[in-house]
Amino acid sequence: MSDSTVWWLLTAAAVALELLNGSFYLLMLGIGLAAAALAAHLGAGMALQLTAAALVGGGAVLFWSQRMRQRPGAGDSADNAGNADLNLDIGQLVQVEHWNADGSASVRHRGAEWTAELDDTAAAANAINAAQPAPGRYRIVAVRGSHLILQAHSH
Repeated sequence: MSDSTVWWLLTAAAVALELLNGSFYLLMLGIGLAAAALAAHLGAGMALQLTAAALVGGGAVLFWSQRMRQRPGAGDSADNAGNADLNLDIGQLVQVEHWNADGSASVRHRGAEWTAELDDTAAAANAINAAQPAPGRYRIVAVRGSHLILQAHSH
């Protein structure tokens, strides 16, 4: 089996993995592997093939990463934690039966148990008043990982 065949098989594997998990970066690495396959077709030695794979694949990853950072509104998921257009849980109501001493609560939402906490302004107000939040209905204002961020629901 020639060097170029191995590189083409690696390219196909990278593209297949990208299709399975949706990581665009694997596609960029696949471009680097294809560059190594082309270098092998042109008769380049193994060192030059590896260099082509590293420079083209790594360069494509760096280029794409930089481009994604510069896109408007392309912040990480923490930036979009309260964006109702991206998270359908925002605005939904949950019932809090009791609050824990650490300010968290366990609530059922969409058939699963979630950890909930008050949003920063409500938590600060409770800290100033030294009051435990009251049980009742709360509105989801953000989702941070597996935590629902809540505000009291006014009828």
